[in-house]
Amino acid sequence: MSPRDDIPDLKGRDGEGSVQVHLDPDTKIEGAKVFSVYGKGGIGKSTTSSNLSAAFAAMGKRVLQIGCDPKHDSTFTLTGKLQPTVIDILKDVDFHAEELRPEDFVTVGWGGVMCVEAGGPPAGTGCGGYVVGQTVKLLKQHHLLDDADVVIFDVLGDVVCGGFAAPLQHADRAVIVTANDFDSIYAMNRIIAAVQAKSANYKVRLAGCIANRSRETNEVDRFCDRVGFNRIGHMPDYDAIRRSRLKKKTLFEMDADDEVLACRAEYMRLAELLYSGTEPMNPAPLPDREIFELLGFD
Repeated sequence: MSPRDDIPDLKGRDGEGSVQVHLDPDTKIEGAKVFSVYGKGGIGKSTTSSNLSAAFAAMGKRVLQIGCDPKHDSTFTLTGKLQPTVIDILKDVDFHAEELRPEDFVTVGWGGVMCVEAGGPPAGTGCGGYVVGQTVKLLKQHHLLDDADVVIFDVLGDVVCGGFAAPLQHADRAVIVTANDFDSIYAMNRIIAAVQAKSANYKVRLAGCIANRSRETNEVDRFCDRVGFNRIGHMPDYDAIRRSRLKKKTLFEMDADDEVLACRAEYMRLAELLYSGTEPMNPAPLPDREIFELLGFD
């Protein structure tokens, strides 16, 4: 027996050299449109995810947002406070999921958005993919995915290891949040490569990128032109976004001013675009040296 003969469904499933186990068919999400939001750490994925969830809710959709970060702050602007994580709640019942009720791990936020914080293993231990899998399994057991129109995974940072790529096994489309700077675009290039690897064996495809907290988009657009990618949104560096985080609210709850109204309009446009369906993108990520030459300074 070779060292890998006892591991099921490995070869070619998740990119060259991968040792990830294939998605359990019992945890497949059916019926809902599923989006995974990725991007460099601190770029505004949670702000983007929560406001997109609010926009989908404003469209009359039934929305479930799953935060996939150990610091469990994905949904606090929807609920007004940090929520306990699924992994901690499971620990409290010694992983006997049958003892839990939906209200133990799901909080209903603004607009009726169902909010779940998957959490993560302690630093340096375990795998984020396990946590995502346990969360989806729990939601399936309690039939909380049956009536959802939209599911949004808000995924930790720009980590592209197998664990944090796990939401891509469930998603229809991956959305990348970036900024008009080298580090953010470099991370986007790596995330594109991760999604392309997953798309060989899963239904996930790239929807495009959102330029966030950026007055200009010239560097993002130059990169997109080079690799064959699309910028589908632009959120300028409005102070209203910063204030909404401080107030623990989405922009849809904020007192309306010109910036707030402009942000709401852009999130509504994006939600409508994503829900109606984007053409799948097939960009070609750049080798490290080429992206340095494209965006680096002389």
